[in-house]
Parts: sequence; C-alpha cells; structure tokens
Amino acid sequence: MFKKILIANRGEIACRVIKTARKMGIKTVAVYSEADKDALHVDLADEAVCIGPAASKESYLVMDKIIAACKQTGAEAVHPGYGFLSENEAFSRRLEEEGIVFIGPKHYSVAKMGDKIESKKLAKAAGVSTIPGYNDAIAGPEQAVEIAKGIGYPVMIKASAGGGGKGLRVAFNDQEAFEGFASCQNEARNSFGDDRVFIEKFVEEPRHIEIQVLADAHGNTLYLHERECSIQRRHQKVIEEAPSPFLDPATRKAMGEQAVALAKAVEYQSAGTVEFVVGKDKSFYFLEMNTRLQVEHPVTEFITGLDLVEQMIRVAAGEKLSFTQEQIPLKGWAMECRINAEDPFRGFLPSTGRLVRFQPPAEVEGAVRVDTGVYDGGEISMFYDSMIAKLITHGADRDQAIARMREALDAFLIRGISSNIPFQAALMQHPRFVSGNFNTGFIAEEYPKGFDASMVPHDDPALFVAVAAAMHRAYQDRAAQISGQMPGHERVVKDDYIVIRGEERCPVTVVPAAEGYAVSHRGETYALRTRWKFGELLFAGSLNGKPFTMQVERAGLKYRLSHAGSQAVCMVMSVSAAALQALMPVKLPPDLSKFLLSPMPGLLREVAVSEGQEVKAGEKLAVIEAMKMENVLKAEQDGKVRKVVASPGASLAVDEVIIEFE
Repeated sequence: MFKKILIANRGEIACRVIKTARKMGIKTVAVYSEADKDALHVDLADEAVCIGPAASKESYLVMDKIIAACKQTGAEAVHPGYGFLSENEAFSRRLEEEGIVFIGPKHYSVAKMGDKIESKKLAKAAGVSTIPGYNDAIAGPEQAVEIAKGIGYPVMIKASAGGGGKGLRVAFNDQEAFEGFASCQNEARNSFGDDRVFIEKFVEEPRHIEIQVLADAHGNTLYLHERECSIQRRHQKVIEEAPSPFLDPATRKAMGEQAVALAKAVEYQSAGTVEFVVGKDKSFYFLEMNTRLQVEHPVTEFITGLDLVEQMIRVAAGEKLSFTQEQIPLKGWAMECRINAEDPFRGFLPSTGRLVRFQPPAEVEGAVRVDTGVYDGGEISMFYDSMIAKLITHGADRDQAIARMREALDAFLIRGISSNIPFQAALMQHPRFVSGNFNTGFIAEEYPKGFDASMVPHDDPALFVAVAAAMHRAYQDRAAQISGQMPGHERVVKDDYIVIRGEERCPVTVVPAAEGYAVSHRGETYALRTRWKFGELLFAGSLNGKPFTMQVERAGLKYRLSHAGSQAVCMVMSVSAAALQALMPVKLPPDLSKFLLSPMPGLLREVAVSEGQEVKAGEKLAVIEAMKMENVLKAEQDGKVRKVVASPGASLAVDEVIIEFE
C-alpha cells in the first residue's frame, strides 16, 4: 500500500480523497493555486505545494508542476479527482513513465473511451446496445422508409448540417418517414446548402441512467448498480439518485452486464461509469464512458456500503477486489443535491464572494452526508466551477430519502453569496419529481421561463404567518423590558397584529405559551413551539406538533422567511400602524433602463461599444467571465452610448454600472 499520495485537484473532491486516505493511514499532499492558498483541502492535507497562479491552465492543468510536486514530496501515486486532468490520457502516461502510479485506469483505456465515435464502435463490438442509425447517403424517401422500418419506429430524421431545429423530423410510421425525409432534405438544402440527411432511433421520454463499474488488475470486473441522473439543467446534472425509480431488476442486470462487457473490452482497471440513454419502453443505448470517479459517486456508496475512493486506491496498489458481484448489496435509497454558487432567481447566474455564513446541516451516520471544500468565512472564487457542496441523504426507501433531503436543505445555511438551495428545495416538493415520473426534459418543461419563488406554493401558508408574528412578538417583549421606564407608564405589549405579505393582510393574535406561542389566525389557533434565540438564522420548532426548520432574517419591520423552496417577506405591525401604512404612497423603484449593469460578479473581458455609438436591440455590448464561463451581455433596446464607465480587465460586483446610455 502507498505511504503517500498527491491529490491533483481542489475543492470538495480533494477533501473527499484526503478523508479516505487518512482513514487508510496514507499521508496526503495537496496542490494549490495562489487563489486557493487558504482553501480547506490545503488545510486538511499533511503537506501542500503551490503550483502557480489562479488560472487553471497555469496551475491545476500543468502536468510538469504536478509531477515536480510528486518528486519534491515523495508522493508515490496521484489521485486526479474529476475534471482537470482526470481523463487526460497524456497525464496518465506521463506519470507511468515517471514511475508514479495513477489512481485511475491505464492510459490506453482512457484513450479508447475518450473519442466519442471510436468508443461507440468499441461498445458495439463488445455487444453493448448503441443507438441504431444509418449515416450513409440515402437515395430517396422510399429508401428512407425501408431504413426507418429496419431501425424501428419512432425514428429521428435529421439534416447532417442541421441546427436550431431546422431539418429535423420525428416519424412514427411509414407515411411520416416518407414525407419527413422529403421535408428535411428540402429544409437542409435551403437552410444549409447541404441536403445530406441521416436517420437514427428516436428515444422517447429519454432518461439519463449510468452504471458504476469497478475493475481490478486481476481480471475481476463488477457493476455497483445504477444512478439516475435525468434531472438536468442545460445538460448539467442537478439531482442524482440511486437506484433509479424507473428500472426493474431485469433491466438493471442487463445494463450492468453490458457495462462490465465494455469495461473488459478496454481492459479497464479502477472505478468508471458507463452512461446510457433509456427510453420509456426501457430500451437502453450506450452514450459514453467516463474513465474517472463521478461527482455523484456518494449515492452509490450509500446503497452499497463501499468507499469508492478506497477501492480505487486499493486497485491502483495492485490489490484484488475483495467481493464478488453477488456480494454487492442494494440497501435503501440515496439522493444527492449539488449545491452551487448561482442565483436561481436571476437566471442561475454565477455568484462569487465571501461566504459570510456557511453552516451545513448536521451529518448523521447512514442518513445525511455533506461533501464540501469550503468553510465559514471562506471565499468562492470566480476562477473555478460553482460547486459549493454536495448534500447526500439516505433512507430505507425513496420517500424517506426525499423527506430527509427536504429537512437537510431547510437547515443548510449560506449567506454572503447566492446558492441554488431554493431551487433544489422546490424540486424536492415537485409532485412530478416525487412520483418518479420524469425524464431529461423535466426542468425545461416545468420551468420554461426560469425559476422564481412564487412558483412554489407552500402546503401550509399559515406557517409563515405564525413564525413572522411570533418573532415580532418576541422582539416586542424584549423591547418592553428596557430599564428606566417611568412607573405607571411602562410599555404594554399588545396581543393583536397585522401580518402583511404582499397584497395579503392577515390579522393575528399572539399570546406567549409554554415553550413558545399560541397564534390565532382566521379562526384557527396554532401551537408554535420553539427554542429560537434572537439573531439565529435558523428557526427550528413545531407547529401543532409538526416539526420544521425555517431560515429567517429580520430587517426592520420585515421578516424574510424561507422554507421548503417557498419564500415570504412579511411585515408585522400593530393594528393602528397597519391602518396608517395602508394610506402611504407606493415608492417606485428607480429607472435603470439607461444603464447596463453587471448581472453577476466577474471579470470584464470586453466592452464591444464606444461612447457616442448607436446600438440596436440584440447587439453585443460586453463580455463578462465568471466561473470558467463567458457571459455575453446584449442590448435590450435601441439606444446611444453616453459613457463607458468600466474598462476591460475590471473586476465587477453585482449591479455595477458598465455602460450609461442617453
């Protein structure tokens, strides 16, 4: 076994590998960029080596610097995590040449699976189901019908040079195939000047399901069941679970055996993942193989009881797998939410800056797990991806895993930057997700215009009213205890208030009771029990015996509350003050249409216009880079540039002015 390994990565995966290495008694070396000098993985490792500036291409992606760090520290092996160099065939080969063990597959396996076209040919040769199709020139609509019948309906008829939905038809029978081919060919010729058309099987209501494989150097290859990864936004996974609510044991076995056949065909050693697209009829087809550890590996660890990082290290050290296929259990259900630094209410734009508060829910052995690479007071950098943490829950069944995830999300406190926790909490409440009846189009179908908190109806709106009223009463009671009050003129706290939530006005009566308050609202009395203390951002308690955890903040007379994906801003006033407030004129927000504001914190890469220039709606104005992504800002209307306020190279804050218009 290795005495010391180096982790060629950062963030939560580096911390995750360090934890397993420590458990195995292996010393660890962290590498870090100048931007990560105070990062958690640097603190957790036994040793740390700085490998360059913040940009990945000058630090984490430079093989020479990582190899030099291995030699400097005496590390015998390298775990690449995921991303960066984890699927780089040249890196794997270079380490081998230097006598350093790569904790992952051999370079030839990485190379074979790295090419999408080549990997499909290999999969087909290994007996793995691939999407049936016909890529050669098709003579005419009659031949198209024969090909479609051979593949099996429905089929997708698509222009080779297609894009933007042009030259694409789905045919469910011979007539649709005949007419669709002619239409596609004409559209392709007119739109792209290229009338070549191909036909392939159309997978209805596709799901993205992947099989985890594990192989050693002694010819043993196993599959560790599947992960359901269909909840995606713009092809990025949002929620993963294991097992899939869709697969039956027979399909699971067939997919697992095909994944093992492919791994054996490429002489795979280590943990890897074979990804499939699965149709509504449970037909499944190979997509690609990821020759590394997956972000979502913890859900597989929960249902099998195996530590995948430990298995990777043992395989790399030459050990045999200590179990057989029959000995791999499938225990309960696991769910993972990716907690990202992005603002779901502003189109999921990246959010960077200081983590003023970072308080994840308490970890519970076998039930709740948090994998993270950040800490309270740490920094979310604009140089790397947006993941803050992974929240994983496990239950005896899917319903229990979801219930635990809901509770954990409500208790996950992040302040200083925006996170996608409200969106994740909303998904956990969504009836279609809870039913398990979804596919890869779920988020696009359910949230076509983006996400806002008003889309999440709360199953008990009285909870918000009761908590806001109780918090206000608590503050009033404390204020009434001020010293120096004149005898006979002491402050008297009343029991009746008005809770104003948007246009709604809710009269309530709040009376102190044992361990909390009795709140009367619309003829109902609610027993609110809590040990909440002033200033706490988590309000834990029970309403009529039903426990809950809510995130709360006080801002003057307003109380910002969030629970189960729903949010509310409540103002609590005395009856007389509320009557006067109703007479107040509405203050309109300032007109910002004359300004281009930065929608996110980031680096201003380019300003595409100059002072005095006329611009048209849709024209490019500026480019901002944040979290490895370029964001192009375009004009929303015609206008004329009065002043360019920010220069390229500037670090921008949210809502900072870039351009002023006349």
